[in-house]
Amino acid sequence: MVEGGVHKADAEEFAECFTTTWKHPFIMRLALSAGIGGLLFGYDTGVISGALLYIRDDFPSVEKKTILQEVIVSMAVAGAIVGAAAGGWINDRFGRKMSILGADFLFFAGAVIMAFAPNPEVIIVGRVFVGLGVGMASMTAPLYISEASPARIRGALVSMNALLITGGQFLSYLINLAFTKVNGTWRWMLGVAGLPALIQFILMLSLPESPRWLYRNNKTEEAVGILRKLYPEDQVDIEVEALRQSVKNEIAQEGSIGSGNIFTMFGNAWGSIAIRRGLIAGVGLQVAQQFVGINTVMYYSPTIVQLAGFASNKTALALSLITSGLNAVGSVISIFFVDRSGRRKLLILSLLGIIFWLVVLFIVFDLAAIHSPAVSNLESIKFGKNNTCSHYLGAPDASRWSCMTCLQGSTDCGFCALGKKHLQPGACLALNDGMRNSCKGEHGEWFTRGCPSSFGFLALLGLGLYIISYSPGMGSVPWLVNSEIYPLRYRGFCGGIAAVANWVSNLFVSLTFLSLTEALGSAYTFLLFAGFSFLGLVFIYFNVPETKGLQFEEVEKLLERGFKPWPFNKGSDKGERSSLEMKPVE
Repeated sequence: MVEGGVHKADAEEFAECFTTTWKHPFIMRLALSAGIGGLLFGYDTGVISGALLYIRDDFPSVEKKTILQEVIVSMAVAGAIVGAAAGGWINDRFGRKMSILGADFLFFAGAVIMAFAPNPEVIIVGRVFVGLGVGMASMTAPLYISEASPARIRGALVSMNALLITGGQFLSYLINLAFTKVNGTWRWMLGVAGLPALIQFILMLSLPESPRWLYRNNKTEEAVGILRKLYPEDQVDIEVEALRQSVKNEIAQEGSIGSGNIFTMFGNAWGSIAIRRGLIAGVGLQVAQQFVGINTVMYYSPTIVQLAGFASNKTALALSLITSGLNAVGSVISIFFVDRSGRRKLLILSLLGIIFWLVVLFIVFDLAAIHSPAVSNLESIKFGKNNTCSHYLGAPDASRWSCMTCLQGSTDCGFCALGKKHLQPGACLALNDGMRNSCKGEHGEWFTRGCPSSFGFLALLGLGLYIISYSPGMGSVPWLVNSEIYPLRYRGFCGGIAAVANWVSNLFVSLTFLSLTEALGSAYTFLLFAGFSFLGLVFIYFNVPETKGLQFEEVEKLLERGFKPWPFNKGSDKGERSSLEMKPVE
């Protein structure tokens, strides 16, 4: 998943991190305690994908109303937008530690509300609470770790928080699978998130505030006391002076961008051609990251597996582990390659892979729809005329109906695949618990999302390779570029705008995915995302420069002169770095 800023570290920094934290375990205790916020972030964004399958089973209104399913999933994202915005103010006003404690309270409250929810509406309320916590944790956990860890291993510790996010998503799939045979299924899946929130709350009570926040709020002695726990005695004075100078520069930079409301600050930023171009590149990257469709996979992975022809909830959850695991592996790969190959090259290669595999998924799902099993009138009537799908009975072309026609014709219909070979003609029945049980009583398999298919394995393979293409490039590089492309004095303000753009795009995609699959079909939904990905590729090629190895001042000069890619740059050097010598863009 794909939300939250990441400062990248290389392999040498990880080795240094291991050595330092082994000698000073307090540093690791601090980072891991704060990192539970990242774990919760990942868990609460991933767990709903499996829980939704069982919520649909328990509440017929959810099963029949696609928009209700989308709202249950996406309200956490809506809450995260508000949580991230409020989190910035809470961080500055009350400190990083209090912000993490507040996020824990929201996580815990949301988990309890959802676990005991009597209806879908209360689940939505719980999801909003969890989303508020996710939004606060997404910005506060890495900020706290960054400000309360030694500079030489800061990147490794913050990157560890990013790995905990993907690890939390993977854990959510394991927990989902573990509770498939337990009474209450989805209640346990959603409620268990309250435990790590409670653990982090207790751990954070014994940990200090960020020394940087303390120093900025004139609590110098407390800040120095914390630095003594983080650095050897002979380095403390040096670090105190570095902190003093850094805070002084930060205050000066804040003054240079002017005061006033957000519109005034935005106007000042937009008036600078370098910052304007940086904003266009940074915000565009964040929007593109979401419109390649990744969070449809992370939020609806088991549902997509069912669309591929695997009807069993347990099977869908087990196969979804693959997608989450590949996402975590891709995050690790990115750490080792982003500083070797460069940001721009990784983005372009990632998008080329994404487009290719989305087109493959379009072909596979289209073939699955074309070759879906036929509806047998004999098998349908066998369950009783009153139990047969009414839309099928009244259709003038019922003899040409297939499983896909049955499911797409109405949300009130389900398909019962009978016999050992599910590709044989089956029954189109009324969608209710009675018919689901009757189908299973006849040793059939009940389908409400996708249809039996011989292309299921190919769909899973394409899905896995899509994630492998996404994770090392589009998964993490947009956040890294956004941390490098803005001048220091505007980095916080512009980075915040880009983050909001990411969350809003996330909300839009997650709130429309199931509706798109109903309106366009699964195949053409993937083709639509391939089209968005192509537009993203064109945008990145013409607007996002290489920032690898450049100082902030160099990036600002590059943007002032204007970035032009090959073959439009007319530069003598074929490398990306030649863009520093390009002629200004009129």
